[in-house]
Amino acid sequence: MAQEPDLSLRQQPLLRYWLATRPAFLAASVVPALVGAAAAWAQGYALHGWLLAWTLLAVMLVHAGMNVLNDYYDEQNGTDRRNTQRLFPFTGGSRFIQNGVLSAGETLVFGAWLLSVAMLIGIGLAWQSGMDLLWIGLAGLVIGWGYSAPPLNLNGRGWGEPTIAVSFGILTPLGAWFVQTGTLAWYPIVISLPLSLLIMNILLINQFPDREADAASGKHHWVVRFGADMAAKVYLAAVLLATLLLVTWVMLDVLPPMALLSALPLGIALRAGLQLVEHAHAPHKLEPAIKMTIGSAVLHGVLLSLALWLV
Repeated sequence: MAQEPDLSLRQQPLLRYWLATRPAFLAASVVPALVGAAAAWAQGYALHGWLLAWTLLAVMLVHAGMNVLNDYYDEQNGTDRRNTQRLFPFTGGSRFIQNGVLSAGETLVFGAWLLSVAMLIGIGLAWQSGMDLLWIGLAGLVIGWGYSAPPLNLNGRGWGEPTIAVSFGILTPLGAWFVQTGTLAWYPIVISLPLSLLIMNILLINQFPDREADAASGKHHWVVRFGADMAAKVYLAAVLLATLLLVTWVMLDVLPPMALLSALPLGIALRAGLQLVEHAHAPHKLEPAIKMTIGSAVLHGVLLSLALWLV
């Protein structure tokens, strides 16, 4: 298991703030953006590399800001302090506040700065591509802030899972598509639905080790509301639905036949789901399933992007 951050990071400010964003998990936002840009290419639009680079930076900043603010608000409601069953670094937050590496105030300011810079980049991209991008970006920022922050507290109210699916799996590819094309369309949304379900499952499985602490803090996400056994079945259903959608899109010529390669990682997700069903009440055994969940989502998105680039 990875070592939690300690006070030695106080002497390395750049590394400290970089690690506070949980950079290992930022691929979950980068890959959907690549899918959106690849979809535009597959539909005959020219690729603007510098716009794609700024898009990737913006979505990474939003994701990073969301991670940092989640740490702050989980400190305020006591969740991370109570969490003794965490599987670091996957669950239980970054531990930066609890271990004294960053204060709560520093964490809040840092998260706000990350979202502010992302907003400035988004405004620049909208100036270049079209003002409708601002609505997509605004929705992403509202979800990013409101996921943990009151009064929305989306995750605590049971809306965390669907809003993460929408934010990462729909808004991100749609935004990347819009930056390249200047138009709104259903195509990037439709083809990203399987990916959105796989990304939702990352959040879902990560909540199993945190269930007791979250329930004690009033965070009533799906694992708390439905119980461990039903939530594990929801995970499996999401994998099966993602597979069905992907195969259907290929059969209907929405996606090229090569896109079936992106179904291979769904087998990994299915295996993770079966492990989750088996160990739903033994969260300390879920680390392999969590790793497979993250890997399957990222690999699916990468293979789907490649299929679209090669059309």
